[in-house]
Amino acid sequence: MNATRGIGFRLVGSGIALPRTAIRSTDIDLRIGTEPGWTEANFAIATRHYAQQDETSSMLGAQAGAAALIDAGWDAADLDVVIAACGVMEQPIPGTAPLIQRRLGIGSSGITAFDVNATCLSFIVAFETLLMGMAVGKWRRGLIVSADIASAALDFTSPEASVIFGDGAAAVAVEADGPSLLLAARLSSFGDGADLCRLEAGGTRLRPHDDLEGFLAASRFRMDGPALFSATARRFPPFLKRLLNEAGIAAEAIDTIIPHQASAAALEHLKRAVPDGHARTIDIFRDHGNQIAAGMPHALHVARSTSRTAPGTHSLLIGTSAGVSLGGAVIRW
Repeated sequence: MNATRGIGFRLVGSGIALPRTAIRSTDIDLRIGTEPGWTEANFAIATRHYAQQDETSSMLGAQAGAAALIDAGWDAADLDVVIAACGVMEQPIPGTAPLIQRRLGIGSSGITAFDVNATCLSFIVAFETLLMGMAVGKWRRGLIVSADIASAALDFTSPEASVIFGDGAAAVAVEADGPSLLLAARLSSFGDGADLCRLEAGGTRLRPHDDLEGFLAASRFRMDGPALFSATARRFPPFLKRLLNEAGIAAEAIDTIIPHQASAAALEHLKRAVPDGHARTIDIFRDHGNQIAAGMPHALHVARSTSRTAPGTHSLLIGTSAGVSLGGAVIRW
């Protein structure tokens, strides 16, 4: 049973924030010692943004959140909840949400602020969490913020685990009891693939005072791209079929596909899996890369800004994440 099926809401605002510095793929070519054009030719990415030291996750998240609030016509004090849906927290303690709350000027308000983490699929989990809270009358106005700084942990000796990533933030302002409906949402996890995509330092397992060299080595992102693609690709068709069945909608009825921007290859696989997928998919990968959890709400902001979420249309939010997990949601606007 899908407990969130048919929950009504209104998406009243959205916004994004990008770091100041744009990095071209030719800059990456120079960094990794390849011929100019190699990165773009092999990974289909031209540009991404990298945050400078002062551009933290909470800073970018607050900028995106403020933009969403302006779009909604709300003051920050109008919120009942702030949910940070980031793939990687700014720091282990406290969570990113209280830091964003403080930057929005409501740090003394007592407004609920907490984090939800499902790596690249954090936005979907946070969105469903927010709507469940609204359904039981806990909140009426909520702000979801996804902000990730992938560049902080990239290892450029492994191109497939580094050159495709970019930094950024995106946010949405959501109100209860609107005309839009969440028809279905699902997250399926397969922990047997947990080692395929990992960032091991920063938690409690590895202790810097025991092995500083090992700790520093584990602070770099690691990914087995081919194995990760294989693990998700073979599970994608039955996952998508089940999600659409729960939503009571055929794939042909999906107007807009709003995916996690994992890679050019992953996006191409998705486009081929859905009828007329190339025309229906919001693809921002070439200009922004994989922004971890921020990519999906960034794509949603683009869809909304280009009139791809008109009333009565259907959107499919879909993606994969470390874990390994597959996640998706179907919305009738």
